[in-house]
Amino acid sequence: MKNLQTHQYWMDQAIALAKNAGEMGEIPVGAVIVDKEGQAITTGVNQKERSQDPTAHAEMVAIREAAKFLKDWHLTDCTLYVTLEPCPMCAGAILQARVSTLVYGADDPKAGAIRTVANLPDSPLSFHKLKAIAGIREQECQDLLQSWFQKLRK
Repeated sequence: MKNLQTHQYWMDQAIALAKNAGEMGEIPVGAVIVDKEGQAITTGVNQKERSQDPTAHAEMVAIREAAKFLKDWHLTDCTLYVTLEPCPMCAGAILQARVSTLVYGADDPKAGAIRTVANLPDSPLSFHKLKAIAGIREQECQDLLQSWFQKLRK
């Protein structure tokens, strides 16, 4: 079992990616996928604005790249770290990809589909048991999003 220090390390990497996304005009969300050996195999950031693709959320980008890297859509031995609780689309993709563990920073009170607004992993819709860990570097993730949106509104 991974310890808190490991989760914090990888979440710090996701936060750095999120900051870069925010600087590029994207909502600052970053994701890292780590394999069973504890190595990062792929990363993702929001790219909706740059790509004009509504599905280009950080999680989706990372999942697509991980499947290509592994040459397998089954990410059963992988952990996904993401700065914001996944939305319904991303939660569905995480379940479809059979990601073993999801670790996220801030809850999403508007669209969180892991536990905040909906709970897709524990619903009858889910055929895959996902281990979810919330609140890792929560304050940093939340502050990053809030400050980005405050700047956007000015």
